Amino acid sequence: MPHMEVDLDTRIPNNVNLKGDKRLLRALEHWQPQFIEWWKEMGPSDFNADSVYLRTAVGVGKGGWAHFDHVKMPDYRWGIFLAEPTDDRKIHFGDHVGDQAWDQVPGEMRNRLRRLIVTQGDTEPASVEQQRLLGHTAPSLYDMRSLFQVNAEEGRHLWAMVYLLHVFFGSDGRDEAEELLARRSGNADKPRILEAFNQPVETWLDFFCFTTFTDRDGKYQLASLAESGFSPLAYSTQFMLTEEAYHMQTGENGIGRIVHRTGELMREGTDPRKVGAIPFDIIQRYINFWASMSMDLFGGEDSTNAAEAFAMGLKGRYRESDGIYKDPKALGQNYKLSVPKNGGMTEQDVPLRRAMNSLLLDAYVADSTRIVNRWNRDLERLDMDVRISLPDKKFHRGQGVYAGYWFNPAGERITEEEWNAHRDDWLPTEADSAYVKTCMISVREPGKFANWISPPHQGTNEQPNDFDYVRFH
Repeated sequence: MPHMEVDLDTRIPNNVNLKGDKRLLRALEHWQPQFIEWWKEMGPSDFNADSVYLRTAVGVGKGGWAHFDHVKMPDYRWGIFLAEPTDDRKIHFGDHVGDQAWDQVPGEMRNRLRRLIVTQGDTEPASVEQQRLLGHTAPSLYDMRSLFQVNAEEGRHLWAMVYLLHVFFGSDGRDEAEELLARRSGNADKPRILEAFNQPVETWLDFFCFTTFTDRDGKYQLASLAESGFSPLAYSTQFMLTEEAYHMQTGENGIGRIVHRTGELMREGTDPRKVGAIPFDIIQRYINFWASMSMDLFGGEDSTNAAEAFAMGLKGRYRESDGIYKDPKALGQNYKLSVPKNGGMTEQDVPLRRAMNSLLLDAYVADSTRIVNRWNRDLERLDMDVRISLPDKKFHRGQGVYAGYWFNPAGERITEEEWNAHRDDWLPTEADSAYVKTCMISVREPGKFANWISPPHQGTNEQPNDFDYVRFH
């Protein structure tokens, strides 16, 4: 794949030489107004006339790739950016290890590759739809800007997948690109593909949990696709990971600021409920819900589909190209999987290729544990005895080997009766949801924050917290 210069002077900023492919350019310019209509209908509600301090991609190099300015969201310069290509790129895992990477789709892999791209692409507009009303209850202008930045970048991630569909999958790809704008999160007749992306995100506690845990799944899915032997997909997702890091940081810091504020209040002897803040038990239940829903996104722990995608060289392990795995073909090795059996649990050996989802989930759990530990270190500094915990990967699962069985948050197998007796101790209740909604009071004065969340340590792009991050028309 030849080096492409960044072209910022077209309707669709890109570094894929759209000017040199008039047919593709016309197709994407035809899709662009439909995307803008979708954004106006399903994007952040009632804020399209306001100017938001957003970063926009202007290149693909490290450092300085983003430009900050106040822009109206419908005027955001969505574009198509691929990471810098690697000379003589080789496939480094699976049955094709050592072969030249593909710049075109191998015919026998067409359907599987298209499904991977469509499934990834479907998550991007879905999250925007889930979050479309949150601007009305933003706890500060700083947080409102963060929300809109995440939304705008999810829109650009959709463009990345639509580009691949248009270029490499002909009329089928164009149809799939249309469908990405036709499905709706939570719609009974035409829902989004993955269940976590049909869940309502009604409060900022949901949003911060979503960006912490669900976007973190996105990190690991994108990282495994960034290893792909299909180079255009690898280069697209490598660039998406640059933006995904901000989304996870938004969630991690958001939950951390909520935990810190609740800890501050309790150290002062103040009941959080008396002052419109969020108690620790509710925070924990929301974490339990969103973490477990996000773990479902990894799919079955024992999966022939995952094995075939690895064997074909389409989807690798996390950091596959770093050379941390002894056998790039993953043959002759097993993964020990704990599975339910006869009222208890037993260890089962699964061929490593079939356990690729499990390996990815293990990396996710380790990463999420690091985040939770960071929150707990803050609680320790506040002299609080309470601690946040990450639920075990067997808890509240609707996909994989643990679906249909009952486990407590510590991962201990229990009966359905025990689950029903304790369900409201572990997962958000209607009363929790109703209370959290009462806390969601809009704060629009620069530098001011709702009482349930602490200010950030540092503003965006080194701006002060009282910067006018959003200018209302």
